[in-house]
Amino acid sequence: MLRFLTAGESHGPGLIVILDGLPAGLPFARSRIDDDLRRRQGGYGRGGRMKIERDTVEALSGVRHGHTLGSPITLRIANRDWANWQEAMSADPIAEPTEAVTRVRPGHADLTGALKYGHDDVREVIERASSRETAARVAAGGVCRLLLEAFGVVIHSHVLSVAEVGYPPEGAPDVGQVDAAFWERVEESPMRCADAALTQRMIERILEGKRQGDTCGGVFEVVATGVPVGLGSYSQWDRRLSGRVAQALMSIPSAKGVEIGVGFGAAALPGSQVHDVARYDEAAGWTHLTNNAGGIEGGISNGAPIVARVAVKPIPTLAHPLPSVDVRTGEEIAVTRYERSDVCVVPAAGVVGEAMLALALADAWLEKFGGDSLREMRANVEQYLASLRRTP
Repeated sequence: MLRFLTAGESHGPGLIVILDGLPAGLPFARSRIDDDLRRRQGGYGRGGRMKIERDTVEALSGVRHGHTLGSPITLRIANRDWANWQEAMSADPIAEPTEAVTRVRPGHADLTGALKYGHDDVREVIERASSRETAARVAAGGVCRLLLEAFGVVIHSHVLSVAEVGYPPEGAPDVGQVDAAFWERVEESPMRCADAALTQRMIERILEGKRQGDTCGGVFEVVATGVPVGLGSYSQWDRRLSGRVAQALMSIPSAKGVEIGVGFGAAALPGSQVHDVARYDEAAGWTHLTNNAGGIEGGISNGAPIVARVAVKPIPTLAHPLPSVDVRTGEEIAVTRYERSDVCVVPAAGVVGEAMLALALADAWLEKFGGDSLREMRANVEQYLASLRRTP
């Protein structure tokens, strides 16, 4: 139902997003999308590129006078650094070739991309494989958030750990139950962590990594509240909401693991301690006593908050580079080249995670409720929610 594509290179003129399938009449708040782009650029441990770019979005199509038209939405994010790369990234032939990048960096797409596409200049891989592309995803997810929020669905993220520093086992907050003040503390924290003492320990760990010329990974958690029963399906493997959410989150650069609800912890527990008991009453409707399933049962949202965690690997570009190899000659090289990089991107990855969850949920929302206009969709949603209030 929802289709979206991103295009653009890290040091090209800019990034482009095309979103197709959203209804007409959705209020379009560009400032809200810009806020998300700003949040993606924040977080302690970011590198020099964040000092150059000041990401804002421009709507090129599909929006008029502050609302969507139902036609494809095109968004553009300009790259300010393009001014310094116009020759190196020129789309037209140039008189003198620029210096080729031939040393591949461990942990990047350099080698696999060069071999797959037949490039002998790794610059032609780096530019698109760069996590700069996630700015376009955040813009796309920002529009989907506007749709979901129109129906009371709200998405947040926060950082659980950086390297070995984090909440103790069983000590993380229950994000399905926290109040608005919790998320305010998250947004105020340079680590996007509500615990001030833990924030400081995370910062100290990043500083230690920076002194050692190394990088830090970690884990973030993303949650969507207000999701009704019924998104997704058990009828086919590719319609299961759990699979769609996991695929969206795993597509984030540096993501190496995803769990929904108690996730891997469920493997060590007996079934009696894992499965969520359902209840129904006239006031609250259908609820569950616990949320170990993370809001998804049988591939379908069950009305509880959708909660997922993502493991983020350390950034592979290191100030003290690892050994490398030349993609043209196969020659082993003592160290690869170093480009400016972050030390830790876990807080920013959480913001990208919000966008990807919004995209996955918006797709399932459109599949479930349809409607060419927001008014038609609202009528469909209200009729469906009313039906849930009636027991079989």
